[in-house]
Amino acid sequence: MPQLTKDEWAVFLSKHPQAHILQSASWGELKSDFGWQVYWLYYGDVAAQLLIRRFALGFNLAYLAKGPVGGDRLFNNSPKGDIREADENVVGLMKEIDILCQAQHCAFLKIEPDIWEVTPDSHGRDIPKGFRYSHHSIQPPRTMVLDIRSNEEQLLEKMKQKTRYNIRLAKKKGVMVKSSSDVLSFSKILDITSQRDGFGVHSREYYSKAYSLFHPNEEAELLIAEHEGQILAGLMIFARGKRAWYFYGGSSEIKRDLMPNYLLQWEAIRWARAHGCSEYDLWGVPDFDEQTLEDNFLNRSDGLWGVYRFKRGFCGRVLRNMGPFDRVYNAPVYWLYNAWVRRGGR
Repeated sequence: MPQLTKDEWAVFLSKHPQAHILQSASWGELKSDFGWQVYWLYYGDVAAQLLIRRFALGFNLAYLAKGPVGGDRLFNNSPKGDIREADENVVGLMKEIDILCQAQHCAFLKIEPDIWEVTPDSHGRDIPKGFRYSHHSIQPPRTMVLDIRSNEEQLLEKMKQKTRYNIRLAKKKGVMVKSSSDVLSFSKILDITSQRDGFGVHSREYYSKAYSLFHPNEEAELLIAEHEGQILAGLMIFARGKRAWYFYGGSSEIKRDLMPNYLLQWEAIRWARAHGCSEYDLWGVPDFDEQTLEDNFLNRSDGLWGVYRFKRGFCGRVLRNMGPFDRVYNAPVYWLYNAWVRRGGR
């Protein structure tokens, strides 16, 4: 079976600087410390970092995040929004993935491609051969992406007036944003945010490992907002190639009227620009079309709706990734998985 070592995978990715950071060797190493096995498979000029972990009843699940990389990708879109037939290298790669997944007793493979839907909300219609559409995603399928190629004054001008005002208010009130290595304080902030807003977070060890893997290569930065020595908010931003991603962030309960989150996001955007990025992905809004988002954001606070109220002020494009798509190897176990999803499993 054609597989690569971690070092060989890093060399391969060096030829694909715009590949998603979730396909990076560092991301694979991070996940390997928290329950996942990592494999790097290739066929011809296309390859993928595949994650496998225990699922249920002695079976595993396999996950391909934001890949594969190279070649004519498995889910390429034509201008009309149709999915073209994959090239022979992609077909070969999928055969190798199938062999590995079956050897590892995987009940199914989940793929979340690094491709935007061409037509709005086409998910569930354009399903590649051999896959089925899934209603359970691992990464948030819908997001907001900012084009950050303009100068700073132009970027501020594009934002909603209240967002621009809050950025300037935080500065005026003396909020300071600085780079930090204080992962412990950052993790405590996320715990507070999780309890307040009702979403899950990782452990301190997870954030510490992520920081130690990505920060030395200038692929991540931890930014902390402070006021008079008190930590108010923090975020961890990641970057690879021309893209930056806001993966993790939160705020404390104190001095929220100073609007530290707004200045924090602005400084993250400035960091991304300084690192040569042209896009800033705010990473996750409710999975509804833009009209539904705009019609409901004032009267909904469940799930990611509060997050959307905040992020919309930066005026990015609302985009949705294709998929997720599942490739089933064991139908009874996959049925159990879907039953778990219907009961609200995450």
